[in-house]
Amino acid sequence: MLQRTLKKAISATGVGLHSGERVKLTLNPAAPDTGIVFRRTDLPEPVSVKVHPSLVNDTRLSSTLVSETGVRIGTIEHLMSAFAGLGIDNLLIDVTAAEMPIMDGSAAPFIFLLQSAGIVDQAQPKRFIRVKQVVEVVEGDKWVRLAPHDGFSVELSIEFNHPAFNRAPQTVHIDFANRSYIDEISRARTFGFMHEVEYMRSHGLGRGGNLNNAIVIDDEYVLNPEGLRFPDEFVRHKILDAIGDLYIVGHPLIAAFSGHKSGHALNNKLLRVLLDTPEAWEFVSFSDEHDVPSSFHRLPDVV
Repeated sequence: MLQRTLKKAISATGVGLHSGERVKLTLNPAAPDTGIVFRRTDLPEPVSVKVHPSLVNDTRLSSTLVSETGVRIGTIEHLMSAFAGLGIDNLLIDVTAAEMPIMDGSAAPFIFLLQSAGIVDQAQPKRFIRVKQVVEVVEGDKWVRLAPHDGFSVELSIEFNHPAFNRAPQTVHIDFANRSYIDEISRARTFGFMHEVEYMRSHGLGRGGNLNNAIVIDDEYVLNPEGLRFPDEFVRHKILDAIGDLYIVGHPLIAAFSGHKSGHALNNKLLRVLLDTPEAWEFVSFSDEHDVPSSFHRLPDVV
């Protein structure tokens, strides 16, 4: 299986969920083994930041890269989730602000953008990280775990004592050997509570949020007129986030990911524990397509 990038550059504009700032995003093809690199073009001298778990240094309601010189690339998890869902390895991403555009609160607009640009194979093998031993992080009643698995699967549970959440299961298990990221996960939107809005905005967060880019919940109901896209959209969005957070490691994982009440901070800690445990993982590539785990056979075709 080969590495992937885009056929051509493509752009979109939007607002940051937390900053409220308008931002232009341009996705550019990149050479094999480049990885995912963000470039802040609004600075006097453009600064490039390559994704790596060690650079996720702000996890307040999102995953934000902070370079050694303090340059921020915020709320990258939905975009990273789309890259993972389409199997894209190499991109140079130009942004004109410190935060990614939130679009509709899901990964679906990014999927559309990437597919519109076209996805192409490159003349280098894709490098996977295969988990060989269980690694986990536990904090009170919250936990996340990576375990050996011949493919990629996710099982997550959330816990909210709230009528809007109690109307549907709060646990979802998806094995991507027989389920589609685009169909099952990409359209699930971020969510928040009305009572959190004042707190978030007093801390410089949530300034760009509205009913067009997030599910908003009051004391009992979902306030969005169109309702939910899935009965269990809340936990599906947590899976979307987790897939994006995990892809910050820079390679697709051959593993089973599971967790309870997980979030960006816990997901990042898990990646750091994995990388700090050399005996728990290895790089692998596949010269024969038949050897590739079936989870990755479902990646959308290139153009």
